[in-house]
Amino acid sequence: RRLTRCGIASTLLVAAVLLSAFVGRRAPAAVRPELFGAGLFSTGAWDFFVAWAPDGRSALFCRADDEFSTFQIFETRRERGGRWSAPRVPAFAREWSNADPHITRDGRTVYFISNRPLPGDTATTPRPSYDIWYAERGPGGEWGEARHLDAPANTPATEWSPSLSAGGNLYFGAARRGGKGQNDLWVSRLVDGVYQPPENLGDSINTAGSEIEPWIAPDESYLIFSGAARADSVGGYDLYVSERRNGVWQRARLLPRGVNTPALEFNQSVSPDGRWLYFSSTRRDPGPLGPRFDWPRHPANVAGIGSGTGDVYRIPISVLGLSRRR
Repeated sequence: RRLTRCGIASTLLVAAVLLSAFVGRRAPAAVRPELFGAGLFSTGAWDFFVAWAPDGRSALFCRADDEFSTFQIFETRRERGGRWSAPRVPAFAREWSNADPHITRDGRTVYFISNRPLPGDTATTPRPSYDIWYAERGPGGEWGEARHLDAPANTPATEWSPSLSAGGNLYFGAARRGGKGQNDLWVSRLVDGVYQPPENLGDSINTAGSEIEPWIAPDESYLIFSGAARADSVGGYDLYVSERRNGVWQRARLLPRGVNTPALEFNQSVSPDGRWLYFSSTRRDPGPLGPRFDWPRHPANVAGIGSGTGDVYRIPISVLGLSRRR
């Protein structure tokens, strides 16, 4: 259908009005995440996840093999002079494939996933799925051995990324009966010291796609998670946030432009002071390396950053536009 000059002018006028309204709403500006921990947390390997101790002086992080099929947890500590120690494997993660560590607010317990045999099992091969396990920190500050989390959180299927609120409620991802899609997010509430049957977080968060990795705010006021194959997906996995208002989860929204890319964004966490959001990405444009965290410095420690394997990034939590606490 042809447009007359008058029609064109009318169309342009309508477009100008709509553009003015859009500009008036101040569309969120794109965010440029900064690469974090070059030489230690971010290297040429498959690096993902950072779980901070409450005092920020030590952290657990993960690396995967080239196929991203087996995982290893490492620990590093800030030493005198601000240097970070060489990564070492904590006691609870010396065997099998282990990932997704979350340290509790008191710093005394870490929850993680592992494919190791269950207690009492005589098998010498890894299980085909991952369960939630935990370990406690001893008086000397060292982590103890792994302990299996009792039912009902664990099932024969895989559980992903256990994250605890300050009150002990356990959030995690899993594919189980009653879900909305391939994987959903669930919460198992702690009542009188006992975990209750998991509850699906509902349509505001879960879709017919796949939601796997939650990070819950200590007061449960917001939830940041990674999801794939959703209606508004940008890449393979993207990061979303949902706020909880008056006890109800609001519809999840994509994090600001520039955080999510056509690559993978996943395994997110927030610093203990609530100021920084850390996440992993396979983007090939890492930007400046920033401060080096390896000691002694060696070119091999930063070779391959931005090559498409996972690296760790961060953004100020303030850019998420979260509502004031109520």
